[in-house]
Amino acid sequence: MSGKQIMAFLAGLGGLGATISATVSNEWKSTSRASSVITATWVFQGLWMNCAGNAIGAVHCRQHHTIFKLEGYIQVCRGLMISAVCLGFFATACALVGMKCTKIGGSDQLKARIAGFSGLQYFIGGLCSLTACSLYAHRIMSEFFDPMFVDQKYELGAALFIGWSGSALCILGGIVFLMSLFDGVNKSSSSMDRRRYVYSTSTYVSSPEKTQNHPTNIRKPLTEYSTTSKNFDKNAYV
Repeated sequence: MSGKQIMAFLAGLGGLGATISATVSNEWKSTSRASSVITATWVFQGLWMNCAGNAIGAVHCRQHHTIFKLEGYIQVCRGLMISAVCLGFFATACALVGMKCTKIGGSDQLKARIAGFSGLQYFIGGLCSLTACSLYAHRIMSEFFDPMFVDQKYELGAALFIGWSGSALCILGGIVFLMSLFDGVNKSSSSMDRRRYVYSTSTYVSSPEKTQNHPTNIRKPLTEYSTTSKNFDKNAYV
């Protein structure tokens, strides 16, 4: 099981790195070259900045000037991605403590619980990242295929694919760590059943030494009855 935990930890760590890269990236959406009038210039946007580049290689970026006037889906995606990054950090710290190959964390049952808690954090963080990327992609696609939408149309950026891959890795690592929690619970229950069985057998089955030192089933001879029967023979009542 330690090998699976190491693979799950690497998957979660890779997913955390991909989630951070997608969060800070400015390529969540880029202008469509098919609908662009000037093909030598393109615009790409992220959660934090708007950037413009040209064929020469010059790129100019500026931050969003306001927070309250941003569209709602951008603010929701910001919150979800920040939550995914925070959960990934806490899950990584708990996974280092709860893995079997580490020497910290206490007993095996406690380490299994910590590993399961880290798996839950990885799983929820992956779902947050998946929801944010899917919501942003749905908005881009709905605007692109809407014939009534007359503004600049955008296509899916590279950050969305990075975010989807990171969320998949986090969810996969979280599932493996949750399986380690169930394995720890099953082992603890089996050990408790074994202890109960040993205790019950020790109460009902005594050792040979005990029976030799403390005999209980030895029948004593009826000495009193035998002596009295000898005194009362056939001439006793004559």
